[in-house]
Amino acid sequence: MHLFYQPEPVLYLTEDDSRHAVKTLRLGIGDSIAITDGHGNRHSAVITLADSRRCTFRIIDTHVTAPRPFSIRICVAPTKNIDRIEWFIEKAVEIGIERISFFFGQHSERRVLKLDRLEKIAIAAMKQSLQSFRPQLDDAVSFSDLLKTVGGPTFQEEQLYIAHLPENETVIQLARAATTAGRYAVLIGPEGDFSEKEIQQSVAAGFQMVTLGPNRLRTETAALTACQLLNFINT
Repeated sequence: MHLFYQPEPVLYLTEDDSRHAVKTLRLGIGDSIAITDGHGNRHSAVITLADSRRCTFRIIDTHVTAPRPFSIRICVAPTKNIDRIEWFIEKAVEIGIERISFFFGQHSERRVLKLDRLEKIAIAAMKQSLQSFRPQLDDAVSFSDLLKTVGGPTFQEEQLYIAHLPENETVIQLARAATTAGRYAVLIGPEGDFSEKEIQQSVAAGFQMVTLGPNRLRTETAALTACQLLNFINT
């Protein structure tokens, strides 16, 4: 079954999805498709007009997918090479993630982030992996502003972690620190790592230092590893 994304309550695919359905997949009138609105509603439908500019469909039935009993939010500093962050988004969405937040840290090399392309990558990964929920992507803010959006009664994230390994200190591994069925937020630093001030700010905000393993990881690898570990403990 081919899955398409249409966030609006209309009976036609977006222009991009219409072109993909008709020109690339060669779908025609009467062919079955599935559509999600990105909020858990999955429609089974059949094509009624195979137009590459506006492919229309008729809904047969609708299934409401329940949210997962846990949620993962990865807060990460964009890398200098944006291809690495794009790779992370694609793979994290395929594995399973609810929210990705970007921040500019003191040691960040990249100071500009265009969210439009990243949104398209996330949507494509959602469709490819046949999921009904579109993850939330937050535009980049300063590190201090990011901390204001994490945890507490407003944002509900009760398990807060920062991936950082201080010298000559023993830090628990994320997979051992996290408990199942939680609402997680994990901070992943830039290529130059967190500054000492940022570490102090995060600890004061309730974040627990954790390690992702014995090896030093690139930013995007660390972010994906954290995502995978949290999905694994909830399997």
